[in-house]
Parts: sequence; C-alpha cells; structure tokens
Amino acid sequence: MARLAAFVALLLIFAGQPALAARTAPLRAAFDQAAAAQDVPADLLAALAYAETHLDGHDGKPSASGGYGVMHLVTNPTTHTLEKAAELTGLPVDRLQTDTAANILGGAAVLRSLADELGLDESARKDAGRWYQAVAKYGNASSPELARLYADTVYELLGLGFKARGMKVAPREVTADRGSFAATRDLLAASPDYPNASWVAASSSNYTASSRPSSYAIDRVVIHVTQGSYAGTISWFQNPSAQVSAHYVVRSSDGAITQMVREKDIAWHAGNWTYNTRSIGIEHEGYVNDASWFTDAMYRSSAALTKAICDKYGIPKDRSHIIGHFEVPGADHTDPGPNWNWTTYMNYVTGGGGGTWSTTVDNSGAFTASANWGTSAYSGQRYGADYRFANPVAASDPAWFRANLPSAGTYRVEVWHPADPGYNSSAPYIVATSSGNQTVYVDQRSGGGSWKSIGNFSLNAGDQNIVGVSRWTAGTGYVIADAVRLTRL
Repeated sequence: MARLAAFVALLLIFAGQPALAARTAPLRAAFDQAAAAQDVPADLLAALAYAETHLDGHDGKPSASGGYGVMHLVTNPTTHTLEKAAELTGLPVDRLQTDTAANILGGAAVLRSLADELGLDESARKDAGRWYQAVAKYGNASSPELARLYADTVYELLGLGFKARGMKVAPREVTADRGSFAATRDLLAASPDYPNASWVAASSSNYTASSRPSSYAIDRVVIHVTQGSYAGTISWFQNPSAQVSAHYVVRSSDGAITQMVREKDIAWHAGNWTYNTRSIGIEHEGYVNDASWFTDAMYRSSAALTKAICDKYGIPKDRSHIIGHFEVPGADHTDPGPNWNWTTYMNYVTGGGGGTWSTTVDNSGAFTASANWGTSAYSGQRYGADYRFANPVAASDPAWFRANLPSAGTYRVEVWHPADPGYNSSAPYIVATSSGNQTVYVDQRSGGGSWKSIGNFSLNAGDQNIVGVSRWTAGTGYVIADAVRLTRL
C-alpha cells in the first residue's frame, strides 16, 4: 500500500503541476521519489541514468537510437521502453519525453517491471546487486555480451561513485549477482584491423562490403559523436533497422575501442556516399552539448587509433584530412560539436601532447604489502611478471603503490588487474588525496587486462604511498593488487 500511495502522489504532482515539478524538484529528490514509488534502489537508478546520459535530458531531444530523457526511454522500430513507461505510469508520452521527474519515474517503472518478470521479491529488491539481470535487460542490448557490458558499466559506476548536475552518488560496496549472465564472456574478440580494439560486427544491413583501398582510396578520417552510450551505440549498429554504422566506437570513461566494420568495407556514417567510400568513421560516446563525455582517456585512445589509420593509408595528419562530421559536404549533423577540443586531439595525433607527466607502478616497483599477500602468475591478463592476491578480511591490511609526484594537482588514477570469477566482486582501492583517503570499489571479476580509470583526484606533491588495495570488503573472492598508473591532468 505504501508503494501505491507514493506512486499515486507522484502522478498527482505530474498531472497538476508538471512545469513546477520539473523546475523545483532537484535531481536527487526526483530519483529518491521515483525509487520509493517503484521500490527500486535509488543509487542504482541514478547510476543507470548516468551511464545512459550523464543525467542530461537534452531538452527532450532524442538520442541517435530514439531514446528520451535522463533515463533514455527508447522508441524505435524494435524497442519501445518509452511506450512501456507510459503504460506503466499512466503518463502521456510527451510528458515522459520532456519532463525530467516524469522521465525518471517512467524509467523506474520499467526497471521494476523487469525485476518483477525475474521474480525479485521484496527482500531481494533491497539488495542493489540482485537487480543486475533487470539492468542488463533495460538496455535492450542486441546480444548477451552487450547486455553484460551495459550492466557492468552501471555497476562499475556504483563502485566508483560519480557527480553530475549537482548530484553525487558516493562509492559503495556492491556484489553484482549476474545470474544467467555470469557465464557470458566479456567482449574479448580481437579487432581484425587495430590490435587495441575489440570486435563486434555491425549488421550487414548497415554497411557496404568492399575491398578498399583497392576499390576506393582511403584519405579521410571522420570524427563523430554517438548521441548515445557506448553499449547502446554498439547495439544500435547491430540493429538492421538502424541503416547506419561506423568503423570504430570509443568509450568515454577509459578510451576502450570496439571495431564494428572492417576498414576495407564502407561504413554508413558520413551521410555522403563519396565521403563514405573514402573515409574511416570513428564514433565517440557522448552528446555534442555535454563536454563531460570528452575525457582525456578518450582523446588519447582515439588519437592513437587515428594516427595508426593515417600511417597505414598515408593520410596527412592535418585538419584537412581528419575532419568532423559537420565538415562533410551536405552534412546536417553538428558533431563533434563545440565541446570537442580539436587542438588537444590533433596534438595527440601528431605526437605533440605537451609532455604530460605519467608514471606506472606495478608490484615489482615501489610497492609494499604484508606477508598475507601471496604472489601469482596464474592469469595471462597480468601486468608484468606476476601480481599479488589476498583473501578479504575485516581489517584493511592494504598493499600500497608508491610514487613521487612532481607537483600538487589533479591526477587521473587508473588501475590494472587480471579478471577471474574467483577474484573480488568489490575490491577497495584507497587513494591518498590531498583532503584525506578516498575509497572506490572495483569488481575484479571482469574487465581485466587493461587500464581502468577509477577517477580524477587532487594529490599532493612528493614521494608517498598514493594508491592502496585494501582487504576489508564484504565482496567475495581474492583481492588483487597488480599495477596503477597516475597521469597529471
């Protein structure tokens, strides 16, 4: 009855004062109220929204795949979560598209309906980790692998925490119960054209098979912004109804790359057949009107890809040959938009990155750990010759990585760990910031063998313990300490 009463109260607010509700209710309150009405964990609901949109409703305009609002309620030929939200809440579609509080309520209702289909009872719903399969289904992914990628992204945000638009979600321990997705592999198929990328094939309905550069010379790289999330874009390019694709997609948080069309083939990305035949298209996760998506990790990773493409095909590394979608003749798109930093990007492409300071420390360097930490070379995803491991206990007993920072300032902290189902579901990483220790939590069961950003932190200058891996966690499995990388921003 309490859930029904809260739900009815929200409907009355939306029906009677829609503009007032949208203007005066802070995002935190909107998430809390929708979560209470639908008995959904509030921070989980917010993390899902952040993964989709960084909590930006984009003034009611749709994403590339037809998603609306901060909860990315979708309407396209194959997905109808927007209409489902309208059915569940009784709210009109146009309200769900444009009113942020209504949109959040609609997303909460859809997520709750998926949990109900999975049989989550009242007790299970209180554990954020038990919602994993419902989150995976919310993304309407085109494959189990993409569904897992989508859900893992949401749960990683819960572990790391995030801040956006005046709202903060603190890092928290959570063990994702993957259920039927536990046996689903990560996206580990190797790219056929670029060694630092994964491979997920786009639908053959979304590109033209060819034999470039024999059939057409390749002399351009076109930079795009997805107007959607990384997992959502990959899934959309696999949808035959999309009628669009790109050769590569780059993730915002860590610069991970997925190739979807072979370079020899013609992706449908430029909206101009001549430019499609002569170019490689690179999509970047995010939205043109929100600079928060364009991270240094994304710029560096994409620039390395562009440099490799230019070297392979003899393309000059200049702005006449590395262009934005908006510069394609006849284009009706504005991407990558005014928030894209062309100076930074081109400096990285040409190798003039300005000498940014960075250091990597592994467990064979400036590293200390007690005798409780064992040494293993079991996983081929390790950084260097081996890594350290320990059982979780109710005591910190941290392993510390030490570095000599040249100056006080903001640093990106990245971690490297092998992944295994037997490793920890919520490993605590302690960062010794200038304002005190901050802890974030990383699921070490997946996403191994690559650098993973755990955030940007204000650090003091000098030789000191910077990043620790604690054993004090409610997560299950061995806690792993392998390597960290610090980069001054």
